[in-house]
Amino acid sequence: MPPLNIAAIQPVRRRSRPQWPVPAGLILLSLVPVIAGAARLTVMGSGTAVTAGNARFFASPVPVVVHIVSVTVYSLLGAFQFVPSLRGRRGWHRIAGRILIPAGLLAALSGLWMALFYVLPPSDGFVLLVLRLIFGSAMVVSIVLGLRAIVRRDFIMHGAWMTRAYAIGMGAGSQVVTLLPAQLVLGPPDALTRALLMGAAWVINLALAEYVIRRRAQRRDR
Repeated sequence: MPPLNIAAIQPVRRRSRPQWPVPAGLILLSLVPVIAGAARLTVMGSGTAVTAGNARFFASPVPVVVHIVSVTVYSLLGAFQFVPSLRGRRGWHRIAGRILIPAGLLAALSGLWMALFYVLPPSDGFVLLVLRLIFGSAMVVSIVLGLRAIVRRDFIMHGAWMTRAYAIGMGAGSQVVTLLPAQLVLGPPDALTRALLMGAAWVINLALAEYVIRRRAQRRDR
């Protein structure tokens, strides 16, 4: 009788996937809008001269301050929700969620307020205003549906809706990626081109979010 091959009957160990590339990438994507927001707050607090470009912020500072602070918290803390080992810890996930949900709502609602009531520069245009209203409203709806799902203990739908909300909230970071190459190659875009490039960033983010949601579903089905 031939000897047993012990190695052949041992269970195959799956290689654990690296956990930090995705959150590290999200944090990196957040840095440009976070730094820009911090610079905006510094300018507003330094008593700098009021110009046509910043007059709306000085005339009504609360919405922009709320927006910058809430977006910073939402984008940076939200990135850690994509670390599997942290997401699996109920205590961490619950505490982070109690911070992220109000931060996300404040970010979206303050962004909608600014789009509706600030006197926006001509470079923004009507198309960009419509896009901001659409995606800002979609972010609010996604967070509300995510909150409703967790109240109903539907963890799968909660994760899906919160992923979509985070994708929309990260639009400012992705807009740097879509706008900067065009500006470097073609120069400053007109209002319509700028709106389309910024809208493309939101669409790309949501497409990636749907990919992540489907990958999670496939892993659960295995």
